[in-house]
Amino acid sequence: MEAGKPTIESIAERINNAVMEHRLAPGSKLSETRMATAFNVSRTKIRQVLAVLAKKGLVEVYPNRGAFIASPTVQEAHELFSTRRLLEPEIIRNVITRAQKADLKRLHEHLDKEKTARQQKNRRAIIRLSGDFHLLLARISGNRYIENMMGELCPLTCLIIAMYDLPQTPACPEDDHDRIVAAIERRDEKAAIELMLHHLEHIESALHLTSNHRDDVDWDQILG
Repeated sequence: MEAGKPTIESIAERINNAVMEHRLAPGSKLSETRMATAFNVSRTKIRQVLAVLAKKGLVEVYPNRGAFIASPTVQEAHELFSTRRLLEPEIIRNVITRAQKADLKRLHEHLDKEKTARQQKNRRAIIRLSGDFHLLLARISGNRYIENMMGELCPLTCLIIAMYDLPQTPACPEDDHDRIVAAIERRDEKAAIELMLHHLEHIESALHLTSNHRDDVDWDQILG
């Protein structure tokens, strides 16, 4: 590894975070040259980054056209939420079984971060933290396969919200996460699962089809 140079994994993570915070929009063109300059790495490394992100579904690569942030279709959006409705009740069951005091503390600390972001009207932080809540639950569940799947599904969910929701729509209803954590603390599996399913259904029901633009990316602004 070149000293001081970002790794493939670190670049992929920064792009993933930019998607989670809606700083990279669906359909945005990813120029290898501009990315290489922005990250101070070779185009070869950027191509490797794009391959990693394409495998996760975040990037679409077209011969002779280049790479773009993925633009999930309406059908793909419904399929994603259907998948999450299958996975997240199992996450809840595992969390209720496994969660210790330290895990519950982590959940409450996360809820405090969400509250602070809402008070500060920091939309980027709100969006990222909303996704991170579901990733934290997956991590606490102890099932690394589900955690890995959620690690791919949450950024894709952010892309779908960016495409099909109104800009002023919150990433998640304000108190949903608090209610889910409260049910987990009570070890009320039935209530926690019902709250999670209602939560996901509420987000999906807010989706609507909008136009899709493929804009070039200002990497100085993204990384600033």
